[in-house]
Amino acid sequence: MILEHITRKGLEAISPLSARDDNEHITRKGLEAISPLSARDDNVPQLFVENLLQVHKQHLNLIKEVFNGDQSFIGALDKACAAVINHRLSLKLPCRSPELLARYCDGLLKKSVKGNNESEIDDKLSACITIFKYIDDKDVFQKFYAKMLAKRLIHSQSVSMDAEEAMINKLKQACGYEFTSKLHRMFTDIKVSDDLNNNFNDYLRQNTLELGINFNIYVLQAGAWPLNQSALSTFAIPLPLEKSVSAFEKFYASKFNGRKLTWLHHLCQTELKFGFTRRTYSVVMGTYHMAILLLFESSDSLHYMELQENTKLTDEQLQRHLQSLVDHKILLVDGSHKSNESADEESNTQSSSASSTSQSTSQSVDTIYTLNLNYSNKRMKFKITAVQQKEVQQVLQQEVEQTHASVDEDRKLYLQAAIVRIMKDRKVLKHNQLIEQVINQSKNRFTPSVQMIKKCIEALMEKQYLERNTSNTDEYSYIA
Repeated sequence: MILEHITRKGLEAISPLSARDDNEHITRKGLEAISPLSARDDNVPQLFVENLLQVHKQHLNLIKEVFNGDQSFIGALDKACAAVINHRLSLKLPCRSPELLARYCDGLLKKSVKGNNESEIDDKLSACITIFKYIDDKDVFQKFYAKMLAKRLIHSQSVSMDAEEAMINKLKQACGYEFTSKLHRMFTDIKVSDDLNNNFNDYLRQNTLELGINFNIYVLQAGAWPLNQSALSTFAIPLPLEKSVSAFEKFYASKFNGRKLTWLHHLCQTELKFGFTRRTYSVVMGTYHMAILLLFESSDSLHYMELQENTKLTDEQLQRHLQSLVDHKILLVDGSHKSNESADEESNTQSSSASSTSQSTSQSVDTIYTLNLNYSNKRMKFKITAVQQKEVQQVLQQEVEQTHASVDEDRKLYLQAAIVRIMKDRKVLKHNQLIEQVINQSKNRFTPSVQMIKKCIEALMEKQYLERNTSNTDEYSYIA
């Protein structure tokens, strides 16, 4: 008993100093674990998360075994982990932790060749929450996670719907329902769309309508899904698809009066079978690709202007999709009739892709495209996309920039709403008190700068929600 008492007292005496040293030690170890990753291109999200979890687990076990879980050491661990996870290489650059964690979760929840079993996925997702709790910019994580979730759900890439739902529930437990409300609505839309497709098939049978193709749709709430509608292009729906679209619009109008459907053709996928080749290939492609290729049913060669006139696509969209078909050697351009080459060989050769790209820059409205009747591929089933391999990093960077810009806009609206709620309740409030209360309300999502809050206050004053007191300029009043 005496020995235990002396040991406890001794630990209490050295605890403040040791905890401070422990904080610095863990911070240094954590930064060492993630600092080399900036130079790597592959598996950065996985290495980032797993290295941090290893540092956290190692020091948490040490604190439990050596210091009996002393709270001052636990506090030092939390501060060190928060410092490492929210570390920025430059004040001008955003913290990459929310993006990397979201990409790591995406890798776990997306179908892959490796494949983890459900219990392994659940354990790793639970470990992700450990990192998530230390992130300051939780709204940035939410935005990246929502975009990746949307892609998984739309393209049926989720490894398991149960795993998706479990992760959303873990995030809800950590941050509350408001944080995951849009994620829940996205998940619900997919389930509702399954029922809607069944009802549509019943409608077709009752009206003895035969579409001639397998047609499956997702009806998504515009306010819940982070979908890029700026990529919408003018588009003439191909005749084989027009009947299906028209039939579904009539069906939907009969069930939901007053609702308007906006077709996001750039996000749609089709499966097309090649019957013009020696072997039958099943190819997954975008709707724009399909529209272009269907035009070659009536002619082996088509002029650029003919393709544009029939598809109604913009020059940018048409050229991108034509170029990807040329890169895959499905279409040939004047002077590129190397029809006996394997499509696999070209897709694996960087120089071939580069030469094709240089050709595309010189293509004009006078270009003639010819269907490659001697097309061959080692794979019977494959997928083509409009994004070329060399453009992947550029597209990813653009997505990152767009996501951060979107987060900034959302933050302004969130802060303005918070300020209005506070002022509506308090009626009159001093400047510093208002700043403090806004930060307290926002800290679970992000840490706003004082400058951003000031700009939001000024914006609300311009909109006549607030006004400065004439007798005290440091005080605001709510305008009912």
